[in-house]
Amino acid sequence: MESFADGRPDNLSGLLREAESWAGALSGAMSDLQQERLEGTDPSGAVRAVVSGGGRLRALTIDPRLSRDLDHLRLAQAVLDAIAAAHATMGERLEEVIEGLSVPGAAGSAADPLEGYIRNVLKGE
Repeated sequence: MESFADGRPDNLSGLLREAESWAGALSGAMSDLQQERLEGTDPSGAVRAVVSGGGRLRALTIDPRLSRDLDHLRLAQAVLDAIAAAHATMGERLEEVIEGLSVPGAAGSAADPLEGYIRNVLKGE
């Protein structure tokens, strides 16, 4: 990968093998992540959301003792906050998974190709 980045594409087949290997590792890691369940709660702790590693809402629980003082508008906001917190947890876990993959030729200098997606879509930044 380094020779290709330096403008010496003398080992294109090696580069393609590395890219294919990384794509396979990424696919496997994403498949494993789909099976995970990640949680988030609203700031009051009244609502807990569970999402899959792909971001799909799997469970939503409301603690009746803590939600007694919430009117319908604050309860709705608590639900949204819990889901957003669960998605943020999912984004953090995705970052861990991506960082755990060895990117061919990265040598610590290559930018994460999914960084923008993680930051903009999953974390809402």
